[in-house]
Amino acid sequence: MFLEPRFQNTHKKGWIEVICGSMFSGKTEELIRRLNRARIANLNVEIYKPAVDTRYHNTEIVSHNSNSIPSTPVQSSLNILLMNCEADVMGIDEAQFFDDEIVYVCQTLAEKGVRVVVAGLDMDYLGKPFGPMPALMAVAEYVTKVNAICMVCGDLATHSFRKADDMDLIMLGEKETYEARCRHCFNEGMKSMQSAKI
Repeated sequence: MFLEPRFQNTHKKGWIEVICGSMFSGKTEELIRRLNRARIANLNVEIYKPAVDTRYHNTEIVSHNSNSIPSTPVQSSLNILLMNCEADVMGIDEAQFFDDEIVYVCQTLAEKGVRVVVAGLDMDYLGKPFGPMPALMAVAEYVTKVNAICMVCGDLATHSFRKADDMDLIMLGEKETYEARCRHCFNEGMKSMQSAKI
């Protein structure tokens, strides 16, 4: 029996994974889980977050249920390329806070053979696509959308409803400032806020 010679692929294959959803949906928890599994497999893991995210810790990624993993805060997404050494797996949290160059950064890393795992909010407090997240989802090989539970009715939640009357796009906060809501309860809340302003 004749067997054709097989092409020996010595090039590392990289790809992009995006974990997205509303606040309190478990995005960071899932990111930490995937990165910890990579560490158990003895892969070289590097983790970054935007320097603006100081809610729980300056140099750690911390989930809402207090699981954490060390990370490096960066001012600009391009800094990630400058700092990248020999990572097999790259974790990036709160990607919605980065500039649009984060898409280029992730694609460059994936083309170098790095598995890039990115987590972020897919929609802002107005229910609109948030920053570079739509572009990241478009170029990713794998997209995981996680859901929270609506804090009003208990259905699946896909929106982050801001309770504070603040128009800034970026406003760091927790349960005192945001609620996870389903589409219906989010829309009702937005109508109520609009009515209160009239």
